[in-house]
Amino acid sequence: MSSSTLSGPPLADADEKRLNELGYQQELKRGMGGFSNFAVSFTIISIITGVLQTFWLGLIAGGPRIMLIDWVVASAFILMVGFSLAEICSAYPTAGGLYYWSARLARKRAPAWAWYTGWFNLLGQVAVTASIDFGLANFIGFFIKLTIAPSFAARPWQILMIYGIVLALHGLMNTFGVGLVAIFNDISVWWHLIGTGVIVVVLFALPDKHQSFTSVFTSYVNSTGLTWFHGSGLWISIVGLGVCAYTITGFDASAHLSEETRNAHEAGPRGIVMSIVVSAVAGFVLLFALCYALPGGVSSTAYGDLSASGSAASANLFLDVLSRHVAELLVVIGIVAQFFCGLASVTANSRMIYAFSRDGALPGHKLWHRINPRTKTPTNSIWFAVVFSFVLGVPSLKTNASGVPVAFNAVVSVAVVAFTISFALPTLLRLMRGSDFVVGSWSLGRWSKLVNVLALVWTVVICAAFLLPQGTLHVGGKFQWSLFNYAPIAVGVVLGYATLSWFLSARHWFTGPKWSVTGEPLDVETEVPPLGHKHDDPIGAQA
Repeated sequence: MSSSTLSGPPLADADEKRLNELGYQQELKRGMGGFSNFAVSFTIISIITGVLQTFWLGLIAGGPRIMLIDWVVASAFILMVGFSLAEICSAYPTAGGLYYWSARLARKRAPAWAWYTGWFNLLGQVAVTASIDFGLANFIGFFIKLTIAPSFAARPWQILMIYGIVLALHGLMNTFGVGLVAIFNDISVWWHLIGTGVIVVVLFALPDKHQSFTSVFTSYVNSTGLTWFHGSGLWISIVGLGVCAYTITGFDASAHLSEETRNAHEAGPRGIVMSIVVSAVAGFVLLFALCYALPGGVSSTAYGDLSASGSAASANLFLDVLSRHVAELLVVIGIVAQFFCGLASVTANSRMIYAFSRDGALPGHKLWHRINPRTKTPTNSIWFAVVFSFVLGVPSLKTNASGVPVAFNAVVSVAVVAFTISFALPTLLRLMRGSDFVVGSWSLGRWSKLVNVLALVWTVVICAAFLLPQGTLHVGGKFQWSLFNYAPIAVGVVLGYATLSWFLSARHWFTGPKWSVTGEPLDVETEVPPLGHKHDDPIGAQA
């Protein structure tokens, strides 16, 4: 046997061949390695972004003790979700990701499963981009007031303007091509790891007073205003899961970038799992440092005062316990990390829009599916993501009496719920497939059923946490609409639209994934040639 036969086809050819087997031509530039694929998911997770932006929620929903316990519990469940998706990603490495997987895994009504999965994933993608960049806009506003213009009022329209500029920059940078984005994502990994280390060391070493180690693990606070069943310790703990749930999400980006990644059936699953593991460990250390730096003996009232600044609560903590210049340094670390996070989010968002449009699922799909011949990137989809995200930011112009954009804060809840549901649908279908599923080179083996079930349990819990009341709706005995959680309405609207459009129109023409060469529907009832074979090897085993 010749050496060329032993070595097999070039890696790029093997990736392209596999994509052809899944029904698509290679249209995007396959220029990412495994590390860059991991870097995209790790950057979108962005522990600095998630922890700093949602620290206020942990302050009111349980305090330090619940935040840290919740982080460990949530990380374990999210890893189950990641393992479930990684196994499917290895079998079907396409840019469509979740919605393509649902079409492949469904025994019946595959187009309908794909339709709902796609719309929930699209909502999650756009909402998480909006929440990341809006939080960044608030940090930038805080920094401007702190260092450049003390008279800067950071009014809602000013934050919205900053938000629009940030989104536009992310759109432009993505337009230049996947190579540039990959470079920034690689840099981002080290920025997040080193930046987290700097923040942790500073918060441990420099403040004059700290919480005691004992109080960090014992302090319990309920500043939500909830006093009935939802005010119980159990419910407050469930609400507190939101800190980790919002932070460690978006890891499906590794799947959406699989058509631009070499050795995608290996690199995609590894990117999903490793981004969760690294984020879980580093995020716990960062969260502990923030809790430890809270002034000793701080009361629940003080927690409430700090949390009132919303996504900038952590920045205010820096200013409270550190010198001004050191606080400025930590805020800058946070701003740059959030900028990287938003950049990667627009990348993943646009690829999902591109893939969904490629199969005719979005209005104007021919426009959004168009590829820039020079950069080999879906430029129109990039700007669709930018504009749609900006529209979601418009409700921030309406604030409550404390100046907090409550209506927009619901976007955070929408992002988590929509993502979680879109993760759950293919996981449920994989569970229903059982041993009939043809695995790729990553397999959960005999643990598959248990891991899938735990992932679905997490879905129920976290959806409840973000859709039910997270705080009191009454002040002075009167109902306050400004405190209402708008997330159920937003999710309901999308669910209603997807349902009506499906029964009134899409069920007559949407057939799920199509062959990109002929435009004909892909026969989702016929299993594609597997990378490996049915086996019970441990997680990550080679077929």
